[in-house]
Amino acid sequence: MNAISFYPVFLKCAKVTIDTRNIEQNDVFFAFSGSTFNAAKLAENAIDKGALAVIVEQKEFENEKRNIFYVPSTLKFLQDLAKHHRNQLEIPVIGLTGSNGKTTTKEIIHAVLSQKYNVQYTFGNLNNHIGVPLTLLSIKPEHEIAVIEMGANHQKEIELLCDLAQPNYGYITNFGKAHLEGFGGFEGVIKGKSELYDYLENQSQTILVNENDPIQLEKTEGYQPKITFGAETSDYQFQQVSKDNSVGLIYGGNQAISKLTGNYNFTNLCAAASLGLHFDLHFDQIKNAIENYLPTNMRSQVVEKNGKIFVLDTYNANPSSMSESLKNFNNFNGSKTIIIGDMLELGEESETEHQAILDLARSLNFDEIITVGNEFKNVNQLSKSYQDAKELSEYLKINTIESKNILLKASRGVALEQILEFIG
Repeated sequence: MNAISFYPVFLKCAKVTIDTRNIEQNDVFFAFSGSTFNAAKLAENAIDKGALAVIVEQKEFENEKRNIFYVPSTLKFLQDLAKHHRNQLEIPVIGLTGSNGKTTTKEIIHAVLSQKYNVQYTFGNLNNHIGVPLTLLSIKPEHEIAVIEMGANHQKEIELLCDLAQPNYGYITNFGKAHLEGFGGFEGVIKGKSELYDYLENQSQTILVNENDPIQLEKTEGYQPKITFGAETSDYQFQQVSKDNSVGLIYGGNQAISKLTGNYNFTNLCAAASLGLHFDLHFDQIKNAIENYLPTNMRSQVVEKNGKIFVLDTYNANPSSMSESLKNFNNFNGSKTIIIGDMLELGEESETEHQAILDLARSLNFDEIITVGNEFKNVNQLSKSYQDAKELSEYLKINTIESKNILLKASRGVALEQILEFIG
């Protein structure tokens, strides 16, 4: 069994899944095995639930009479099938990576392009060596454009994902201090993320460039074809505008105000608007998409509760994004409390970077600083410090934060959003 011979079966399926809880009629189930669980044991059950076929990587679970097929590696077979499917597609595929803002940017690009086209895009945060193939395999004949988010925490990962997705367009949101441990420092981040540029240049595909970013400018100097924004000589020029802590843009005298907070989201809006204009959308359509996009994924999400304004940004954090969040929140009117949690995967730079963020926080105009996690606890001797979100929750059950504005910012592993219910 190989991907090409299995492809006719795939074309008959409703969807591909790796979770038996999501199996519906005519799905294809990939049974992954790990150190603590072997999904191949559920192969027969998946067929009983209506699966069209099951892929397993243990020979003893094979049963071709019931469409349970053995392959040496479910992961490689998933990737091979996705790549073969991609080779059959004749639609533009937009690849997206970066240290910060890639998921928000992907969501806005989808919102904008969906004003005119049937767009398939990465669901949630499924942006790795498993998520990208699943997204590719979800592209149906009715789709006209695909937006594929690519995440990475080490060298050569973006290279692999590009080989699978084969993007026709690509954009790197920025180069920041994220996953320093895996990439081997900031220069390693630049090299790893730039693997998207390497692919696009080798294939003579189009690069979207923020010309206000010196690294993007340097990496793409002299290259064509590309779409540009951010400078007076760029293909598209936008002005930033803000209203009630929300960021927006002005194009051709017309403005669009999003429901996103943070100056750092301006370039995310510009990227989406640039692609919209490139794909022949009217600005009225772009404006409609930007103004109606509602962040609900714990990224720059503004929540009002009991007369307080919460900025919920707890899906990801690194020194670059944390710094920008603090500076942006400092501009809010009224009293302000920040609750910041550990930034993970920083390796040897962890103590230095956590100290730098704490120093920045203390230099700004916050009424109260609260930190969560052992990394911050190691450097925080002056402000309130808690080992984890559970310990802070116990404190908040009997103590009230008086500030009108409250920022929650941390890496995903801290699960800081769980304290929201305990803040009065």
